[in-house]
Formats: sequence, C-alpha cells, structure tokens
Amino acid sequence: MPFTPTDYDPYDFANRRHIGPSPEEMALMLEAVGADSLDALIDETVPASIRTTDPLDFGAPKSERELTWFLRQIAKKNTVNSSMIGQGFYGTVTPPAIQRNILENPAWYTAYTPYQPEISQGRLEALLNFQTMVCDLTGLEIANASLLDEGTACAEAMAMAERVAKTKAKGFFIDQNCHPQNIAVMKTRAEPLGYEVIVGDPATDLVPDQVFAAIFQYPGTYGGLTDFTAQIDALHSANALGIVVADPMALTLLKEPAAMGADIAVGNTQRFGVPLGGGGPHAAYMACRDAYKRSMPGRIVGVSVDSHGTPAYRLSLQTREQHIRREKATSNVCTAQALLAVMAGMYAVFHGPKGLKAIAQRIHAVAVQFVEGLESAGFAVEPENFFDTVTVEVGPMQGVIYQAALDRKINLRKVGASKLGIAVDETTRGETIERLWEAFGITRSFDDYHHAYRLPEDLVRVSDYLTHPIFQMNRAETEMMRYMRRLSDRDLALDRAMIPLGSCTMKLNAAVEMAPITWPEFSAIHPFAPADQREGYQELVDDLSRILCMVTGYDAMSMQPNSGAQGEYAGLLTIMAYHKANGDAHRKVCLIPTSAHGTNPASAQMCGMKVVVVKSLENGDIDLEDFRTKAEAAGDDLAACMITYPSTHGVFEETVREVCAITHRYGGQVYLDGANLNALVGLVKPGEIGADVSHLNLHKTFAIPHGGGGPGMGPIGVKSHLAPYLPGHPETGGQTGPVTSTPWGSASILVISWAYCLAMGGAGLTQATKVAILSANYIASQLKDHYDVLFKGRSGRVAHECILDTRPFADSAGVTVDDVAKRLMDHGFHAPTMSWPVAGTLMVEPTESETKAELDRFITAMAAIAEEAQAIAKGEMDRDNNPLKNAPHTVASLVGDWDRPYSREAGCFPAASFRVDKYWPPVGRVDNVFGDRHLVCTCPPLSDYMDAAE
Repeated sequence: MPFTPTDYDPYDFANRRHIGPSPEEMALMLEAVGADSLDALIDETVPASIRTTDPLDFGAPKSERELTWFLRQIAKKNTVNSSMIGQGFYGTVTPPAIQRNILENPAWYTAYTPYQPEISQGRLEALLNFQTMVCDLTGLEIANASLLDEGTACAEAMAMAERVAKTKAKGFFIDQNCHPQNIAVMKTRAEPLGYEVIVGDPATDLVPDQVFAAIFQYPGTYGGLTDFTAQIDALHSANALGIVVADPMALTLLKEPAAMGADIAVGNTQRFGVPLGGGGPHAAYMACRDAYKRSMPGRIVGVSVDSHGTPAYRLSLQTREQHIRREKATSNVCTAQALLAVMAGMYAVFHGPKGLKAIAQRIHAVAVQFVEGLESAGFAVEPENFFDTVTVEVGPMQGVIYQAALDRKINLRKVGASKLGIAVDETTRGETIERLWEAFGITRSFDDYHHAYRLPEDLVRVSDYLTHPIFQMNRAETEMMRYMRRLSDRDLALDRAMIPLGSCTMKLNAAVEMAPITWPEFSAIHPFAPADQREGYQELVDDLSRILCMVTGYDAMSMQPNSGAQGEYAGLLTIMAYHKANGDAHRKVCLIPTSAHGTNPASAQMCGMKVVVVKSLENGDIDLEDFRTKAEAAGDDLAACMITYPSTHGVFEETVREVCAITHRYGGQVYLDGANLNALVGLVKPGEIGADVSHLNLHKTFAIPHGGGGPGMGPIGVKSHLAPYLPGHPETGGQTGPVTSTPWGSASILVISWAYCLAMGGAGLTQATKVAILSANYIASQLKDHYDVLFKGRSGRVAHECILDTRPFADSAGVTVDDVAKRLMDHGFHAPTMSWPVAGTLMVEPTESETKAELDRFITAMAAIAEEAQAIAKGEMDRDNNPLKNAPHTVASLVGDWDRPYSREAGCFPAASFRVDKYWPPVGRVDNVFGDRHLVCTCPPLSDYMDAAE
C-alpha cells in the first residue's frame, strides 16, 4: 500500500493538549451558536476597529519532545553552585514525598482559591497547618495563610502597623541589618503613602516617639542576633508597634518574637522545603497579636461548622479588604502563595518539632565548625554569636577568595570592599565546608565534626512549639502519603472537573510545561547568584518578554511583580514615576469605572492617587459622557485611568479607543487591566488601541496554575516612554524602586509560561483565544432559555465569559446565587464567579481547554438547577426543604433516615453528576456567621472535633 500523507493540521496536532474541542466538536458548537465559521464568530464578536493586522508569529509550535529537549539546552546554561549567599534565600531539601504528592500533583496545583469551602477542605486544612506552624514558631496568636514574599510582607506589616498604631507619628524605623531587598521594597511602598523612612542602628538611632512602628531583622542580614525586647518596650511606651522579620528555621532554636513583645512578625518560609527557584515562588508569612486580626491583610483560614454540626474550614474575616474598602484600602493583596504554604506546612508535618530542631541544630553546628576553622587560621569573624550566617574580614583578598570559592562551585556574598558573607543551610555538606576552607587557604578535615554552639544564652528558646497532634503524627512515608492523598480527595480541582470562573481563566496547565520547575538547573538557583550562572534564566526572561511584547503591542516588560495585584501596583508606580520625571508630580487623579476589580482602586490608593469613580451604563459599558466630564474636571491633575478590556461584563466595548484618546488628551496614561487577556491574544493588542501599560496574569492567560490561591505572576508591559521607569532592584539598579524581593519575581514559574508559548506558537495562541470565545458563546446560547445573559455586544455575542442572572429565582422561589453554587457541587462542578460584577449573578468563563462533552455536562447541570428552581416556584417542591437549599449533599446522605420530600437519588445524583466517579463534598454547607463569631485560626484540639460530632 503506497504511503499517503495524513490530512491533519500541524497546528491542531501541536495544540490539542490545550484546546479541548476537536474540529468536529467545534463545528457542532458553531452550528449551535449560529455562526458559519470560527472566524465569522470572531468577526461578529470583536470590533473591527480594534483588531490587529499582524498575525502572531514567533516560530512554529514545538512538540513535547522538541520542547523538553529545547528546555534542557536552556537549563544547561544555568550553573548550579553551592549557594552560601544567604540574604533570605537558602538551600533546602524538598522531601520527595512532598515534591511528588503536592508540588507535582495536579490535585494540588490546579485548584482554585478556596472561596467555596465545601469543596476546598483539603487545602484549607493544609493552610490551617501552615497558620498553626507560624503561630507556634512566632508565639503570636494569629497568622494568615501566606503572603507573596518577605519583602512585600515587610511592606504589608509597615502599612498594617500605621493603620493600628495609636500615634500620629508618620515615621517608620528600619533596622539597618534588614536584608537590602526588604529595605528597598519598604521604601518603595512608603513613599507614596507619605511615611518618613528612617534606616539606622536600633541601639542608637531609634527614637520611639517619632515613629508609628519599627522593624527588626532576626537574625540580621550579616548574621547578628539581637534581643529586641528593650526597643519594643520603648516603642510600646510611645504607642508605637514592634515588627520582627524572623527566619522560621532559626526560631526552632531562638527566642520567639512574641517573647520580645513583638506585635507583628513576618518572614519567608522558603527554607521549609521550597526550592530557591531563582527567587520564587515562596510563601511569606505574617502573624500578629489577636487585637490586630481585623487589620491583617491577606487570607485567614478559620474553623467553623457545617449544616450538620461537623467541623469545617473556611476563609474568615472577609480579609480580602480591597473588595470591601476599595479606594480606602491600604493593601491590594489578593494573591497568596497557597501551594508553597502547603509545602512549607507539610515540611513541618513531615519533620515534626524534633525533626525541625535537629535540622536547625545541624545547620548551626556546621556553621560553628566552619567558623572555628577560619578562626584557627587567624581570620576575624563577625558576629561572635550567630545562627547560620557570618561575615569574614578578608581585606584586599576579598576578590581572590571570592573567586577561589567560585572555582570550587561555591557562591559567597560580597559585603562592602573587604568582607565576605557566608550562610550555611540544610544542604551544606562537610565536603562543601572543606572546599570553602580551601578557598581561604585552609587545609582541614571535616571529620572532627562536633555539635558546638554559638547562640547567646539569653536568646535560646525555652517555649514549646508544634504541639498539635498533626505535627506529632507517625512520619512514615506511607502515612504521610495517605494524609496528603486524603486531603486532596476533599478538594475539587481541575484534575476532576471544569472550574468555570469568570475573569480567572482556569485553563490547562500542561504537564510538559510544568516539569522543568523541579529541574535543579531552574529550582536550585539563588536569585542573587552571579549573572553568568543565570544565563539560561536570562535567555528565558528575554525571549518570554519578546513574545509578550509581540502579544500585547508593548515595547518593554518587567517580570518582577509576582501577582496580578502587584502588577497593578507596579504599573501605576511606573506611571507616577513618569509624571514625576516630567515635572508633573501634581498629577494624582485616577479614573476607575464602577465595574473595576476591587484591587484597582486599592492599588491606586497605595500609589498616592485620588480615585474618581466613573459610572457604567445599563449595558455594562463605561459611561463615556461621565468619563469625558470627569477627565475634563481633572484636567492637568489627571494621572491615569484604569480599565479592563474586554469589560468585566464580558463584552468588547466599542468605545475603548475613545476612552484612551480622552485620557491622553488631558495628559493621563491608560492602564489596561490584563485580567481578560485570554480574549485578546492574537486578536487585539492593548498597546495598539491606546493603552500605555498593562499587567499580564501569567497564572491565567499563560498557563501558570493557580495552586489553590497562588503562585501567580503579574508582569507589566509598557510603551517605550514608560520603559525607563519600570521597577528596579538593589541587585540590578533602575530609577524606580522594587515592588518585590527579587528582580524576576517568582522566576522559576516563568518557565511554564514560556513553555506554553513555545508549545502553542503564535497561531496556536490565537486559536486558543478564538475557541475560548466560542466556548463562552456556546454556553450562553445553550442556557439562554434558562437564564438571562445580562450583557452582550452589538451582534448579540459575549466575549470569553458570560454573566448568567439568577436573581429571578430569588424572587420566585427564594433560591439565592449561593444555593445555585452549592447545588453545582452535587453535580461535580466548582461554581462560577458569584455576585461579581453584579450581585446575584454567576460569571462563567469556560476557557479553550474544555471539551464539548464537559461543556455539555455543565450546561446540563445549570439547566437542571434552573428547572429545580422553577419547580419550587410552581409549588412542586418545598420552598425551604429542597435539593437547592440542602446542597451540597455529602456521602452521609446515602445512609440513615431520609426525611426530605425529594428522593436520595435526586439529591445525591443529579443529572450531570458521574455515577461511578462521583465527587462527594466532604462537608455540608459551611456556616460563615458561626465561623466569624467563634474565630479559630489554628488547628483546634481533637476534642473539639469530638464535641462537634456529638
């Protein structure tokens, strides 16, 4: 038989991993929505006036084998040395059980933020473990479920302290021994807020009545150990607060911050099993006194009960304050580092208090032995007492010894012109110390290793920690594996079903793109390693920047922001720096539509801007007349406008170019929120339609997973006139201060987005956008007889998401949007975005990743729920005792008495649920009010579970 080439589109072959519907399924979907072709649908949906004329072309898509080979070649350009730089980043050992069962497990990394607690119990328990660990180690009463990184945690603590301190002072004191990047990030945050930053020696330069708070590093960046009790007592006498930046590993041996009187403690849990990764992602922590809990930024996991009285976890205290206080907010934190917090918490569970203490003791003992070797050779070492870090005076030999260490594959830190900083960590081996001694000209064997101590007696910890039974469990790997599996089984993530969340773009995170993050060449690189050791990273960043500039129409990118909210902040700071450089520092007004994300006004406020709200029309569009009037009123004071495109209502507004033109007419800059970029890639370039800056949610459009609420990345793209004002960094320079601890933010996960782009190619990315729009229109068309679709474009099309109105059910049947969301769990789905941007509605974004079969299953579920609501309205179902009000139904519903007026089958096995692979929510509906009235944010004792079950 002669060879016959297959008639198969190579782009389709390369991209089918990401694009769910097959060509045959797309044809059926197009028929259902009444479009002749996919391109015809796009022409009806996206205004011709904003369409780009340049197709995306940055090379042919790579197959999985080609991609893996290519990434291996790039990885080889990074050099993995033994890093002894310290400065807040340390080598660590990720237990293989945690790497395999959490970091590399889609059940953990594809989950969404746990706003629906009934289907997030596993993640919530793991985060509660993290909070308990932080509270125990710091000695403080309450902790949040992680922050982005140590530098921004310091900045959040500063703003929080100003909020709660009972003093009118505007000064903020920073210990000169804080890590340089922490100081720089705090200075960046303080300037637009009007805080006076004072950096100095806490022993001599701190004047308590001139500050609202002071922050101290413990241990200091050069290794010093100081008891800050006296300084904090003096601050309290002046109604100011004390903040301690504490290394959690050191806290297993050293006096805890609470014992010094600290009001707030922050730090980084990176060395609890989370790889260096070129700087991230890592989970920072924050803990505080109970009195300040309602002012704490970020998310807090608490314990409540469900409808059966069973203990259940939930997010507590409405801590996403930017969604409540908007322009009055002092924080725009909406992204934690949940996946990494889970890892750090599991590291503590895995090792337990004795294991953690043993690791810390070994780190310290190795450091002591190294120092003894130096001192025996006549070197002067500071400080006398230390945990893991010392500074060595080497005089004019600094460069020679530094290079000698490099020649032996060891990185050190240069301190001034004549000193070297050395930090020991969990990965430091005796052989490493011997090589380092050689660099100092010392020949000595590590065989005489012994457990000596250089800790000051008055700073040795005497209190217990990690006493809860979860940290005392049998740490056999079998038990650990099963524990992690049990927790993941309590969640619903993308590995089980579609998560149709509007504006959050829960799409495929392909395994081939995820794999490189655990390769040592990417995971074991210190963020401040010499540039020639990070050439692979540099090539990655440069090429990803090139691709993203091509996608967006911008001229430059900063990869520094490690969340979307931080990207907003960085973009607005860039705008303000541009105005200041042009002599327009008076420009402060920022125009923001009422439909904007809650982080938009919060970010503007944090940049010192005055927020002016612009009305929206009934169809969801920006009220152009109101916009024009308010831009004119601002005049020479107009700094910027912030818009989201397509709009938050899921529509391509026709007037976007005019909005940009009006803003520019009055000298303002246009910030275009990149949350909905998944509807633009390959079709519309923000930089071509008048936008000056955007953040890009790499954890949405570019395939980085959400990880249960982080990691995220929010790099910003700018036009050329703004490029000089992008965020700088102490390690790399720049006119503007840094917004995060490292130059490339969470560098290791940039490889995911780069791999995604290389695997898709320009045509593949464009096709993904088109199919995302097709899928949203398919859902809207199939559900239009059951729900009103609130907002549509001129041709009756939606963009990449649609808003379904459930409010009529509340009037006719007493069924709320919450009831619909909980009933979807019985069908095996996560709810769409609830009550935003319109209260009582659901915003649905199916993405391009879902097959027609999964879309149809969701449509079946939503239609069945509408029919149940209609049956209630007609009196065919009881108004208060029905499947919607009682949802979700747990597996316990299958046994025991059944006193409900509908069948078990109707309650437990609704139309779209699987029979064989049925997902069972582990708890019934969680009581939010009870959880806030009885706030418990650490692991409760086991007796509480027994009491609640009785």
